[in-house]
Amino acid sequence: MAAATSNLSSLANPSLSLKSNTQISWKAPSFLLPKTLHKPSGIIDKNNLSHSEKTYSSCSSKNPISGPVSAKEENPDDHSFNSYFDDDDKPREECGVVGIYGDPESARLCYLALHALQHRGQEGAGIVAVNNKVHQSITGVGLVSEVFNESKLNKLPGNLAIGHVRYSTAGSSMLKNVQPFVAGYRFGFVGVAHNGNLVNYRKLRVMLEDSGSIFNTSSDTEVVLHLIAISKTRPFFLRIVEACERLQGAYSMVFVTEDKLVAVRDPFGFRPLVMGRRRSNGAIVFASETCALDLIDAEYEREVNPGEVLVVDKDGIQSLCLIPHPQPKQCIFEHIYFSQPNSIVFGRSVYESRSVFGEILATVAPVECDVVIAVPDSGVVAALGYAAKAGVPFQQGLIRSHYVGRTFIEPSQKIRDFGVKLKLSPVKGVLKGKRVVVVDDSIVRGTTSSKIVRMLKEAGAIEVHMRIASPPMIASCYYGVDTPSSEELISNRMSVEEIREFIGSDSLAFLPFDSLKKLLGEDSPNFCYACFSGNYPVKPTEEKVKRVGDFLDDGLYGSIDSIDGGWVQGPQNGNFGNADKVEAPQIQDVRNVGL
Repeated sequence: MAAATSNLSSLANPSLSLKSNTQISWKAPSFLLPKTLHKPSGIIDKNNLSHSEKTYSSCSSKNPISGPVSAKEENPDDHSFNSYFDDDDKPREECGVVGIYGDPESARLCYLALHALQHRGQEGAGIVAVNNKVHQSITGVGLVSEVFNESKLNKLPGNLAIGHVRYSTAGSSMLKNVQPFVAGYRFGFVGVAHNGNLVNYRKLRVMLEDSGSIFNTSSDTEVVLHLIAISKTRPFFLRIVEACERLQGAYSMVFVTEDKLVAVRDPFGFRPLVMGRRRSNGAIVFASETCALDLIDAEYEREVNPGEVLVVDKDGIQSLCLIPHPQPKQCIFEHIYFSQPNSIVFGRSVYESRSVFGEILATVAPVECDVVIAVPDSGVVAALGYAAKAGVPFQQGLIRSHYVGRTFIEPSQKIRDFGVKLKLSPVKGVLKGKRVVVVDDSIVRGTTSSKIVRMLKEAGAIEVHMRIASPPMIASCYYGVDTPSSEELISNRMSVEEIREFIGSDSLAFLPFDSLKKLLGEDSPNFCYACFSGNYPVKPTEEKVKRVGDFLDDGLYGSIDSIDGGWVQGPQNGNFGNADKVEAPQIQDVRNVGL
């Protein structure tokens, strides 16, 4: 990473020149422009215009899953609240997983590890523990601290456990979304916690239903359990291998049986999964991020490799690479937004990556300013990097409230930008009379960014310059990240200049795509950039389906009663705007399965 930092000057575009405090002239390098349609390149000002690349349009969905035990109920019929989504106008990571073998307090350690992974999902949490070949499970809606307490953890003895946190849509079906998911079959039981998304879920489900399988939910995780149950392969871990050979898409999973802990990662390695060992007793730990290992005093050993199956039991650890795996395609957004800065993800420090993203922005998109601020929390490290490179003070110009829940009572007289103001408060002493650079990790729909810009100017900022520590997002994700449909992504619909006008900033710059790849160096081909390019490593064969109530105006939820109103079918004829000209997938049947 140090080498990448020292070579920042080579990442700067030589044609970049500063015309004035708010004017930047820049010409996109030719390799940023695809052969078919143009997409927004790294930076724009009021006098410079580029074009947006159109990509395949679809909708997105969540699949409700059933959990075995409820720790908490919520009232889906209470419509007196307006619900506001935690992360505003951002992509959302679906979940985090953890598995522990060989510690007498495995469930309590899972509980702590899930705390460390809480940023990956705040809507539900669950733990399955095994004691004397008998499993006990507790799942519930809410934060980890809301689902579990001392008495519940006392009901989860044993030296083997798995846990899960997830993000899910609001409404009556939320509890069904909470994992781990447990099923019985002829040789015992199996529990699973899954991070990712299967792109061939519906095809597999129809095949299983035609063979007589009965489904209780519309979860792709349930498909995995059915495939394991019908397999005739022995021993058990080969059932998992056989099931995974039929899956397409992203999956990092931990399984638990009467006496085994199994970790599996998909052949492309889309989602992270690491292995560690507790320093005190050598217990084996699997987790989505290394920050979970740190909290429970476990030492990071390595990643679970793409296509690898790791089996842990009384005989030790078996490593099997029985799933054919092509070149890895790890999710770049783990370093941009999802993961904690103190984590090591895909062998790289997340903190160092974000810091260098900010330094690159300061190099390729400088502007005269008095102060650099961040949109907390995910923009902070990139803002620190920008400020250090630009030689401008970094200050906390926006304060984030961490105590706002999913719902909040809004006064009858509407307050403008209410949802954003609940979460972010401007510091007038930092902003008044200042030229401000605001660093954020991404722009999704742009509505939250526009409200932030307006809020900063109302607080006294005389200029607001937006710097985005990622390239423009032009395509939806099919591999375990909840993003809006491509048609809702502002960078897919507008040029960068049009986005700047929409959000009301004095200038706008994105992290150049080529600079991102140069930073990653030899590892660059091992990352998935589908959200920036529309080039999908695994071709989506099924449309996403969006529930009414998701992805409203500003990335914040509407009222709860708008959520259970029904389903909408995605467009039937989408077009991929990438150089590979991938044929747009078609879907014949979009059903309300499991509702």
